[in-house]
Formats: sequence, C-alpha cells, structure tokens
Amino acid sequence: MRRIAGLALGLAALLWACGGHVLPEIHSEADRLSVARRLFAEHEYADAITLLKTYTTSSGGAADVDEAVYLLGQCYLKTHDWALAATEFERLIKDYPESDSTGSAAFRLGEAYFGQSRKPDFDQEYTIKALDQWLAYKNTYPGHWLQREADAKILEARSRLAKKLAATGRLYLKLKLPQPARVYFQRVLDEYGDTPLVADARLGLALAEARDGKRDQAIATLRELEAQQSGQPIAERAARERRRLERKKP
Repeated sequence: MRRIAGLALGLAALLWACGGHVLPEIHSEADRLSVARRLFAEHEYADAITLLKTYTTSSGGAADVDEAVYLLGQCYLKTHDWALAATEFERLIKDYPESDSTGSAAFRLGEAYFGQSRKPDFDQEYTIKALDQWLAYKNTYPGHWLQREADAKILEARSRLAKKLAATGRLYLKLKLPQPARVYFQRVLDEYGDTPLVADARLGLALAEARDGKRDQAIATLRELEAQQSGQPIAERAARERRRLERKKP
C-alpha cells in the first residue's frame, strides 16, 4: 500500500511539474466549448487548444462549431503559432461564410499573415499578404467593429514595406550609386506618402543629390527638413549632413 501511495504521489508531482494542473472534467461537447471559452479568458491557451481541437473535429454539425474554430484561431494567435492560426481563420471564412465570426476572422487572418512576416531587410511576402488581407477585409466588411484597428494595421504594414525600400536606397548610397538610390527613395514618396518614412526618404534623396554633384540642391532640401521636422531626430541628422556638405568646397 505504501508503494502504491508513493507512486500516486510521484505521478501527481510529475503532473504538477509538467503543467501545474490537469484539464477540467468534461461531461459533454457543449461543456467542452464552455470550458474552452473560460480557459481562453484565463489565458490558459494550451489547454483551450486541446479542447477546441477535439471539439472542431468531432462536432462538425454543431451550431456553434464556427465559434469554436474562431476561438481556436485566436488561441494560436496568442501563442504565436501564426501558420496554424491562419489555417483556422481560412477554414472559417471558407466553410462558414455566414458565421457571425467571419468578419473578425477576416481581420485576424491578416494578423496571422503579418506574424509570419520577416524583418524589413528580408523578403516581405507575408507583409504583402497581410496588407492585401486587411484591405480585402475593409472592402468586404465596411461596418465591422475592427475597421479602425484595420486602418492602423494597414499603416503598419505599409510602413514596413516603405522601410524596406528606404533600406535598399541607403544600401545603394553606401555603394556610391546615387541613381538607383534615388529610385528607391522616390518610390517611398510616391507609393507610401502616408507613412512615417517620408522624412527618411527625403533625407536619402538629398544625400543622393549630393553624391550626384548637386550640392546646393541637397543643402536646400536638408534645410527644409530641419525646419519641417524641428525637434525630431531626423532634423538633427539633416543638420549634421548639411553642415558636412557646407564644409566641403563647391
């Protein structure tokens, strides 16, 4: 008996060490979804995922399976399982187009794509996918409650794409190639004029002009930046570059 008791205590300790608790007892499929909702609210995402995966595969005909699919996607977002989150939101949009959760899933799908995007120095395939998804969401669900948040997300994605262009422009400047540098900085102004990268692009253009022998034009542009961006770090950079150019003989 002592040996059995010891084994039981050891098992309990192991369970506690692994997760600190066991899943709540489930008495029905409806109970499974209810408990999953509670676990999600309590940030117990791993346990919620376990229940929801079972529910969404065994309750295909249930009236609220669409809610369970959306909640599962949300859990994957919270745990940064971006690809799995995208799979669930895509499933909801495709299989349950009339669901009350479909509009939110269309927005969250953009988040799942954006989570898979890489830093601006790398390929931006998933940033573009996220941007396209949020734009599609805005057009498809014009009165939806996440519209304002979508605007912020669209700006964030566009800013990342603009940052990629500006970084390429700076690379060409380092390589002493002002012509291609100018092309990339001008694209920031033409295509992403609503982003915070506009001032950086104008600074880059001025430096490209200077390297191309247009010293006076570059100095004039830098002076404008100083005045327009007064108090901002970009103004200090512009002033530093202007003084450097002014010290050089024409």
